[in-house]
Amino acid sequence: MAMQNIGAGNSDDAFYRYKMPRMLTKIEGRGNGIKTNVVNMVDIAKALARPPSYTTKYFGCELGAQSKFDEKTGVALVNGAHDTAKLAGLLENFIKKFVQCYGCGNPETDVNITKTQMIQLKCAACGFVSDVDMRDKLTTFIIKNPPEQKKGGKDKKAMRRAEKERLKEGEAADEELKKLKLKKKDASKASSSKKKTVLPVEDHHSPSGSQADDNEADEEEEDDDDDVQWATDTSLEAAQKRIQEQLSAVTADMVMLTTAEAEKEKPKPPAKKVVAATNGSAAAINEPEAKSPTENGKSANGVDAHEQLVEKIQGNLKGCSVGQLKSFLGSLNGGSSPQDVMNALIDALFGGVDKGFSKEVTKKKNYLAAATHDIEGSQILLLRAIGAFCEKSGPEVVKEVALVLKTLYDEDVLEEEYIVQWFNEGVPSGNKNSQIWKNVKPFIVWLQSAESESE
Repeated sequence: MAMQNIGAGNSDDAFYRYKMPRMLTKIEGRGNGIKTNVVNMVDIAKALARPPSYTTKYFGCELGAQSKFDEKTGVALVNGAHDTAKLAGLLENFIKKFVQCYGCGNPETDVNITKTQMIQLKCAACGFVSDVDMRDKLTTFIIKNPPEQKKGGKDKKAMRRAEKERLKEGEAADEELKKLKLKKKDASKASSSKKKTVLPVEDHHSPSGSQADDNEADEEEEDDDDDVQWATDTSLEAAQKRIQEQLSAVTADMVMLTTAEAEKEKPKPPAKKVVAATNGSAAAINEPEAKSPTENGKSANGVDAHEQLVEKIQGNLKGCSVGQLKSFLGSLNGGSSPQDVMNALIDALFGGVDKGFSKEVTKKKNYLAAATHDIEGSQILLLRAIGAFCEKSGPEVVKEVALVLKTLYDEDVLEEEYIVQWFNEGVPSGNKNSQIWKNVKPFIVWLQSAESESE
């Protein structure tokens, strides 16, 4: 079967790895019952990771003709006689609208239907979330016939809970085994002490019995040795003693000379200046040490390290795509902690925002999605960064913190589990009467009540 690259823009790339079979059509019937049969529609849809009913329905919507896909036989029919080239052009339009990522053009995307009945394409390569134009006729068909979803957040939560319970049961079983081993060792020690104190007369006549007792005693001593933790004395005196014992007199003197030279090379304490006092006596004062140019987190020119990080991210945001942002933030983690990088990203995106904080978050949600895509612990870091940003911002920003969390939750940037975890961590450590926690609490209550109702 002849293959071609997915997407018209990649047709000349000989090394492009995303391919699909070329379309094959056949005209069936005559007169008013004439139909076009797309013979390999199932193979094409499988290569695009979309149900074949979507592509068949799209042809019918664009051509204004009835179309039907039979799930049992895998036959895709479109009323009327249509050229293969015309249908191939419509398939390219379908790929641009419903398959390729709007950010990087990669066809490896998943169709997600949000709680507000909007269709989004989430890219597995760059993490960009593309919003599909809902004015297309096919969108109503997709909403009524959603694709088979992978394991959702609730299934993942159930698996994590089962895994935690399994680990707890395993730890309990290990503790019970340890207790049983300790009891056996205590019993064996008690029996060995009795054997040592009371020696039967038969032992003098039966050498085999004495050998067995000796073997048992050796095994018990080995078990006792397993519990002993050996340590080596690393002090200077012990090292010198071992050197003198192992080496000859000449080599020992040579080693002692090297240790003496090492002691001479040690840095001397800061010099003391002698200042003459008023009563004629001399007083010694320590000369202050020179401070490093980057002391207290500031560089030589007095600019804060956090501000430098914010400037780097702002400069990179101007000329990079959402996909490049993820790799750029990963490169910053080598010199700064992940929390510092996330705080700097929030300041770079929303610095100076007072009113309309939630609107700005909605506009720049793709950057936050890229920063948290497939990175363990990144959602907690993002929540902490948002909390820190709200604490140092004005009251208008604090008012909208719950709305910001709701927006990120609806867009699947934040999961319910991490939001509740962040709230439970922040309330005991911070001030319970803080306005941030007061504003967030109704949203947390709504999340927990929604989860209990679904369960």
